[in-house]
Amino acid sequence: MTPKLILTGFMATGKSAVGPLVARRLGWEFVDLDTVIVARAGKPIAQIFADHGEAHFRGLEREAVAHLTGDRRRCPHCHGPYPEVISTGGGVLVDESNCAALKRVGVIVCLTARPEVVAARVERSKAKRPKLTEGGKPTLARIKELMAERVDAYARADVQVDSSDLTVEQLTDHVIAAFGARAARRILPSASA
Repeated sequence: MTPKLILTGFMATGKSAVGPLVARRLGWEFVDLDTVIVARAGKPIAQIFADHGEAHFRGLEREAVAHLTGDRRRCPHCHGPYPEVISTGGGVLVDESNCAALKRVGVIVCLTARPEVVAARVERSKAKRPKLTEGGKPTLARIKELMAERVDAYARADVQVDSSDLTVEQLTDHVIAAFGARAARRILPSASA
């Protein structure tokens, strides 16, 4: 049974850019965890953080992970998990229950990038990044601090791919190759087990 491809990693490492391309190349559905959270909450993530705080957001994130990794849909051909590429937020693996649920149904590919590259990408982006504004530190300093806090969580991923010096097309190739190599060694429990 084919595992799902779970994309994770720090902000601005390329998850949103490469996820749909990977899904298209594999002929699978693309699901963005943050989009699921926003749809369920009825407000943008930055607003969830502002209105309710990070703990509330992390609870919504856990619920969305449980939904995406649960028995919500079965593939009509293999009767196992539906083939999907799921892109997650940068902090999803910090929660061990999220990590366990995602590993149960897929191979976790963690995208990485050098802090300076992430800072440059964040500066070019119009996206609001609530975690970067905490503490009032310069962007690069805050990125390094967050990366250090999450190093153990990201180490839980099955494989890591550095996006620092890759185009989106090259990153797509690397992600698919890394996933394929890891998935070939991975056996998921069958639907009847």
